[in-house]
Amino acid sequence: MNAVDLVVIGAGPAGAATAIRAARQGVGTVVFDRAPYGRDKACGDGLTPRAVGALGELGIDLGASHLIEGLRMIAGSTERTLRWPGTSRFPAHGAVWPRRKLDAALVDAATEAGARVIWDTEALPVFEGTRVVGVEAGGRRWGAGMVVAATGAPGAAARLLGATRVAEEPYGVAIRSYAASPRHAERYIEACLTMRDPEGNAVPGYGWIFPAGDGTVNIGAGSLSTMKHFSRLNLNSLLDSYHAQVRDSWELGPYLERPRAWRLPMSSVRRHGPGWVVVGDAAGLVNPMNGEGIDYGLESGIIAADLFVEDPATAPERYDRVVSERFDAFLRTGRRFSLLIGHPAILNAGLRVAVGTQAIARITLRVMGNLVDSETPGTAGRVLGAADRILALAEPLLRRTRARA
Repeated sequence: MNAVDLVVIGAGPAGAATAIRAARQGVGTVVFDRAPYGRDKACGDGLTPRAVGALGELGIDLGASHLIEGLRMIAGSTERTLRWPGTSRFPAHGAVWPRRKLDAALVDAATEAGARVIWDTEALPVFEGTRVVGVEAGGRRWGAGMVVAATGAPGAAARLLGATRVAEEPYGVAIRSYAASPRHAERYIEACLTMRDPEGNAVPGYGWIFPAGDGTVNIGAGSLSTMKHFSRLNLNSLLDSYHAQVRDSWELGPYLERPRAWRLPMSSVRRHGPGWVVVGDAAGLVNPMNGEGIDYGLESGIIAADLFVEDPATAPERYDRVVSERFDAFLRTGRRFSLLIGHPAILNAGLRVAVGTQAIARITLRVMGNLVDSETPGTAGRVLGAADRILALAEPLLRRTRARA
């Protein structure tokens, strides 16, 4: 049996961030990924200022990415263009960086730090009683002081750990492709908040255009599971409808590749146990109000690595506590909002409010940019805190009356 300090399952942003941070502190780290090196991941490719801040903390050079200065929000006939606000923790800019290139840069940094990355190999946790003591991968057993599952939308490893989505909680779905556009070098991403499916049902989600600066834009659309007739939602049709809506303004060409869809988990039954933790999407760390999770993935990976370095024995429990203190209140509010906006009348009224004035639009911007948590509450955090207290009282009714598939 091979023995290492830390095993990471998954080489996406969350797993790579864990490996970079751990290996740089002298931790013997092995990363397994069942895909080959250079694999692509269906994603919007947008990096919030929060994600840019986390990449900076990891020392990742963003020179190959496309700088984004802010967000253009569209709700019906109302349009608001706002610059990203700088905070004490996050820079005043985001970026667009296709996942194939972002993930490669992160994995290369992990390798340079001393981590070993093994591709085309699925790793599954190995238990002794209730404790995870390593993984089985490629017909060999690897013992480890801790196993970090960074598997994205939960797969076999997460199921074995019991880190699955909470069945009654909402989740998201999204689809994206790429198209050529002469506006590819714009410095603002665009989000259309008033989406309807081909049957005319209001969609609690948004359509996006993310300029990549390379002659193309990432075009996509997403929805929450709380919408009416969600089970009948055809994502390809939704994307086609949005493409037709913005084709002239962005001078879009046809899709450059077949649209790809994916699921966004927004909750997890468990995030840790004896000898293991889950990070990023696998831990349900996805903002229900925008579907963004790269920044949370990077941060949770950094947290897991740092706590392991401090004390491997207590790292899992402390990890769950730190993640809970930093993220859970905001994510809980987001899930409650998703139940609320599943009601079409409330969704339409809410969108008018969200972009109705410049002051409220700035709060919406901070929410869309994942710039609110326990460490950076600000005005937006205080408003969301007050809203959460009201939503907590309404939650039982919202759950009883939520739209069913």
